[in-house]
Amino acid sequence: MKRIETRTIAGIGVLSALAVGLMFLETALPLVPGFLKLDISELPVLLGTFALGPIAGVLIELVKNLVHFLMATTTGGIGEIANFIVGSAFLIPAGLIYRMRKNKRHAQIGLLSGTLTMAAVGAAVNYWFLIPAYVTVMKFPLDVIIGMGTAAIPAIDSLGTLILYGIVPFNLFKGVVISFLTLLVYKRVSPLLHKNRK
Repeated sequence: MKRIETRTIAGIGVLSALAVGLMFLETALPLVPGFLKLDISELPVLLGTFALGPIAGVLIELVKNLVHFLMATTTGGIGEIANFIVGSAFLIPAGLIYRMRKNKRHAQIGLLSGTLTMAAVGAAVNYWFLIPAYVTVMKFPLDVIIGMGTAAIPAIDSLGTLILYGIVPFNLFKGVVISFLTLLVYKRVSPLLHKNRK
């Protein structure tokens, strides 16, 4: 029992460190508001979720965002809180569905469900929490935020259209990219993640 717990903790630590490193490798995308950057830090989180379970996945997500907050936040913690919520919305459905039956089909269904949940939760979090928090806490004018969206997508002219045309497509795209990478590498790395856990 202690051996399994130690291996699980070690796995969480290694995957959290990898996720933190990947969080720094973000890139801007064309036709996306400038404040949205794509990173693939959810990849190790999902690998940990599939190998170690959804609770481990949430812990990896939490550690990733806490370390990023302590090392390099530019949002006063608002971005890290949102990243944790949205990332958890992705990994929990994916992990629970995959856990029911650990095969490729359930992995695909789980990742699709996670992507859709992430897009829905991301829309709500940005509308009700993240963007209002930027305006209130960071003193970032809403008109400027909407203007960044308009610069990328002319149809964006309000908070609602920013969510609809900017945030939702971005999270759907991110979910597809992370899902593809997870399916591509999971079977290759799962023996390492499961090594000596039995």
